[in-house]
Amino acid sequence: MTETIEMGRVLVPALVESVEDLFRSARGEIPQEEVRRVAINEALVDTGATTLCLPASMIEELGLVSFGERVSMSSQGPRKARIFGPVKLTIQGRDCNVDVLELPDGIPALIGQVPLELLDFVVDPPGRRLIGNPAHGGEQMLEMY
Repeated sequence: MTETIEMGRVLVPALVESVEDLFRSARGEIPQEEVRRVAINEALVDTGATTLCLPASMIEELGLVSFGERVSMSSQGPRKARIFGPVKLTIQGRDCNVDVLELPDGIPALIGQVPLELLDFVVDPPGRRLIGNPAHGGEQMLEMY
């Protein structure tokens, strides 16, 4: 008998917050309730993406400032995309700060390799979920070598 393993998309809830607003709140300039944040019910984990990619409308909602453009490669070929940031990304109780690449509206938020590394998650394809890196006992750890 052959075992069948179904693999598919990995979707995770994520919270994205403006780092600028978090700093302003820490300094007492704005109350915590005024920190701009976006709760994403289903962010797509995309190990082919480099960084965190958000649709333009989410970037606008967070009030992020662009600091340049990068060439990005997609299934439609190379294109220039604006870079924003940073934001605080929280997934499953783990957080990191990361820059954001702009996507057109209508494309889901993408969690790429850089945030996965910073959060120390690996993809469990059969379980269609993120798990803590088994090499680190499942605990979040940053490697320094």
